[in-house]
Amino acid sequence: MAVPITSIKKQQLTEEQLKEQKLDNLKELLSDNEEAVNQVFSIMAELNDIGALEAAMKLLEAKENVAHIALGQLTRKPVTNIINNLMGVAGALTELNPETTTKLIDGLNSGVDEASKALESNEKVSAFKLMKMLNDPDVNRALNFGVHFLKGLGKGLKE
Repeated sequence: MAVPITSIKKQQLTEEQLKEQKLDNLKELLSDNEEAVNQVFSIMAELNDIGALEAAMKLLEAKENVAHIALGQLTRKPVTNIINNLMGVAGALTELNPETTTKLIDGLNSGVDEASKALESNEKVSAFKLMKMLNDPDVNRALNFGVHFLKGLGKGLKE
């Protein structure tokens, strides 16, 4: 009759056996991904040929100096102003209605087209013609928009 198992002994691999096992795993990984490995070496060779690897090494060697310079540049007043302005603009843009913004941009494009045509014609605008233009629904709509825009802008500046 067999003797019952009372303890399990885990096989301890030696340092040399562990290295051999890791090397076998690496060989298998390389052989499974031969094409990708060849592409990586190709890329590395190209980067070396153009000097990019050397530049990267120099950059890494000077990382503290580079970080100091970069932080110095980022904390300059003009840069912080740009960042603050971009954040403000981004915040304002998130509050705008996209449909209204699209309509406004289309109107601006149309207005620029009309203004270009008027510049080409060199036609003089008299006071009488200006008064007559106020009856044009498109001109009236734009004036109405402009006046109310200015009113809203004024309210916003007061706060």
